[in-house]
Amino acid sequence: MLADKQEELFEQWFEDHKGLILKVIRANAAAPEDQNDLFQEIAFQIWRSIPAFQGRSKASTWIYRVALNTAMLWHRTQRKQRNRCQPLYEAAEISGPTDDPSQSLETQEKMERLYGEIRKLPKVDRSLALLYLESCSYKEIAEILGISISLVGVKVNRLKKHLGRLAKGESDES
Repeated sequence: MLADKQEELFEQWFEDHKGLILKVIRANAAAPEDQNDLFQEIAFQIWRSIPAFQGRSKASTWIYRVALNTAMLWHRTQRKQRNRCQPLYEAAEISGPTDDPSQSLETQEKMERLYGEIRKLPKVDRSLALLYLESCSYKEIAEILGISISLVGVKVNRLKKHLGRLAKGESDES
């Protein structure tokens, strides 16, 4: 692939799918410096993967797969390097000012709590939650994660119940 074509495709993909990339980053990194590092790594991996893209799936599916795989690998290496947990109270610092001025502080706080809980999930469940929140179909989720559609349904159901209990302030043991 010619460098000009690769650059054009990268810029187009990035512009079209910036939101999903940011969601993957937000769900996998709490601290702003970690988010920046993960952003750089995902952008690099998307750039590197363009020549391998054969068009057998939608660009969004390809980008999700690259972003999620990169985030999982990044998360694993970061855990080994730092071996520390991020306190939950720092979750409010994740996104900084929102691009949408109509979004209320209460809504932002709810979203921060949700992303905080998503970050605590095992990596496959974390990826599944993001894809579900992005309104991907079960078929798309199954294709991206490499699992069956029926397993997607089971996992989505369990995640809804788990996150619903947390939203009500209940623990999973109750």
